[in-house]
Order: sequence, then C-alpha cells, then structure tokens
Amino acid sequence: MTGIKTTGEKKLMFFTGRAHPELAEEVAQQLGIGIVPTKAFDFANGEIYVRYEESARGADCFLIQSHTAPINKWIMETLIMIDALKRASARSITVIMPFYGYARQDKKHRGREPISARLIADLLKTSGADRILTVDLHTDQIQGFFDGPVDHLFALPILADYVGTKVDRTKLTIVSPDAGRVRVADRWCDRLGAPLAIVHKRRDKDVANQVTVHEVVGDVEGRVCVLVDDMIDTAGTICAAADALFAHGAADVIVTATHGVLSGPAADRLKNSKVSEFVLTNTLPTAGELSLDKITVLSIAPTIARAVREVFEDGSVTSLFDEDA
Repeated sequence: MTGIKTTGEKKLMFFTGRAHPELAEEVAQQLGIGIVPTKAFDFANGEIYVRYEESARGADCFLIQSHTAPINKWIMETLIMIDALKRASARSITVIMPFYGYARQDKKHRGREPISARLIADLLKTSGADRILTVDLHTDQIQGFFDGPVDHLFALPILADYVGTKVDRTKLTIVSPDAGRVRVADRWCDRLGAPLAIVHKRRDKDVANQVTVHEVVGDVEGRVCVLVDDMIDTAGTICAAADALFAHGAADVIVTATHGVLSGPAADRLKNSKVSEFVLTNTLPTAGELSLDKITVLSIAPTIARAVREVFEDGSVTSLFDEDA
C-alpha cells in the first residue's frame, strides 16, 4: 500500500479584525464557537502587526472584517490577516466582508479612472483568500472580479419582513431611489405585494455626493413609501429622494438600507429629515451620535452565521434565499 490515510475531521476557526468586533461576537455566538485570540496593534508609524495565538494549520478559517472608517486601514489589516493565515498553513481562507470597500468604483465612467472594486478583489486573491462572503454588493458584477467563489448574501428578507410588520401593506409603495436599484426594489414588491415607484435623479459628475432629483415615476400620493437602497453614505441622495416623495404627496416615507456608512453631514441630514424611520443593518458600526429614535438597526449576524455553516459543511448558500428567488 502506498500513501498515508488520515482520520482527521474538518476544523472551523473564526477570526476577526478590529474594525467591527461587535458583529464578529454576534456571529460567533450564533455559530456557538469562540473567536480565535489575536494579537494586533499599530506601530508608531501606522504599520499593522498581527499574530494569531492558536495554530491554524489544516483548518478552514473564516475571517470577518467590515470596511468601516478609516476604510484604508481596515482593508490593509484584512490583507495582512489573510497573509498570516496563508503562512500559518490554513486549509482554506474565507474572507467575510459584510461591507465591501470601494464597491462603488466598479466601472469607468470617464477616461483615466480606476476600477477600484476590481483592485480590491485582486488584492484579496493575491494575499491568499480562497473565498469571499459579502452582503449586498453595490452591483452584482463585482462577483466576477474575484477569481474564486463569492457568496453574495442579501439583507432584503430581514429588512422587508421588518417593514411588513410595521405598516398597512395596502397603503405601501416600494420606491427605488434610482434606476440602478429597480431590480432590488422589484424583489421587495414581490415579497410585500406592493406597487413600485422610481425617483429619477441626475448626479453631478464633477461634485462627489451631489444629486439633483428630477421627478417621481409612479403613484405615491397618500401612500406610505419605502425607499430601498444598498447604502447611505452622506444621506444626500436618500434625503433628496424623500423630499421629492413628500412633494408628490406621500403620506409617509421609510428608508431602508443595508449599509449605514453615515459619513460627513449624514447625522444632521438624518436628524432634520421628515423621514419617519431609517432602517439599517449592522454590517457597519453605527456611531454613538446617531442613536436617534428614528434609526433602527437590525442584525445581519444570523444570516452570516448560517452562510458560514453552509460553506463549512459543503452545503448550499443559495438555499438560504431560494424562497426569495
């Protein structure tokens, strides 16, 4: 007989960076495991050092890191942690990025621009990632940037079911804040049995985060409108869209988004908006100054934990969303 047989079992190990440890703790709790102790700190010049305090040899390693501010630091820490796992002889490395940094830079709008979302995918692959698990990418095509499996999770079931219990569905209208989100808004309509409306907007190509709302397509007068988007950054787009809905006679507006980036003037805009409720998930940490009554944060941890278990057990991540397909 040639070769050696082994009776060893698969081993799952769960790691986290320093960007959003609260979400990592929730996911670990859902999985019923502990987070691997990790020594991580910054040198005086900003360089990042990482060392795992347990052996990862032969293990299926899952590393969670959400790209919150300062985004470039946490992306770099992710790459360093992946490299450390690769050099520690991990059997496989799955990177869980609840929020995929630079996802908005997924194509060239004009000459001499980068496609930064592709660059991030290349960096992840080069550093040693075997698989990516992420939530609500800005555009689906980003999955094709990574040369390996990408599990694309959706927050729609969590957000839609929450909204469905809050309002009278006969008065509900789902609103896409732009043409790019129509497909997602259509899935909301199917799930909640509501009609669709669209806010047509034009973005100033020379001024970041500057949007001019033009018109509302669809019947919103006297309706409870639910604006659905993938992220809220400075909140300029979504608040302008909400103002347009109120101007066209909407009775109320609820805003839902997977990723609460909430940078710059977002806090003031949310506070001063006529929107009755902003519903987010915890893919990113919500700043303390945004602890407003009108902001509701739902946990994405159970969805991520179920996906991790399916990946580890060679199951089907797609099956988690078959009911919504």
